[in-house]
Order: sequence, then C-alpha cells, then structure tokens
Amino acid sequence: MATKKTVRTSEEEFIDSVKTSLDDAEKLLREAAEATGDKAAELRESALLSLKRTREALYDTQDAVFERGRRAARVTDDYVHDNPWQAIGMAGLAGVLLGALICRR
Repeated sequence: MATKKTVRTSEEEFIDSVKTSLDDAEKLLREAAEATGDKAAELRESALLSLKRTREALYDTQDAVFERGRRAARVTDDYVHDNPWQAIGMAGLAGVLLGALICRR
C-alpha cells in the first residue's frame, strides 16, 4: 500500500503535469489567434493535441481513483464480514460522536 508521502508526491506531479499541459495549450492557442493560414492551423492542432493528452491523463487518474475506492470498499466489506461485532461497535461509537457534535450546535 502506498504511503501518504508517495501519494502526495504523485498528486503533486500529476497536478504539475496538468498545469504545464494546459499552459502549453493556452500559449499555443494565443499564438494561433495571432497567426494566420497554415501556421495558425498547425498551432491549433498542437493545442488540441495537448488538450487531448491532458484529458487522457485525467481519465487515467479518474480510473485509478475509482479502483482505489473499490479496493477500499472491498477491504471494508471483508473486515465487516470477518468482525461483525467490532464493526457494529465502531458504527455505534461513530453515531454517538456524531450525535454529540450535532447537539453542541
């Protein structure tokens, strides 16, 4: 299982990658707006390609996040089936704490 530091580093790298890709696409679109003819078409095509790569990276990340969520749900389900009384106790404790927080307001 990945550590928090590893996950945080991966998140930061992904965010930096998306920002860079979007900045590149924005720059290319600005240049395309100023250019004419074949140069403008080439710049627009490059910008669209950059946006497509960014979209694919986002979809890949979305799939990875959903898979981690599914794994967490499976592990939780297995834990609850293996330890039903502990799960009931934890749920009850969470309910009491939540109730106490709501009553404070």
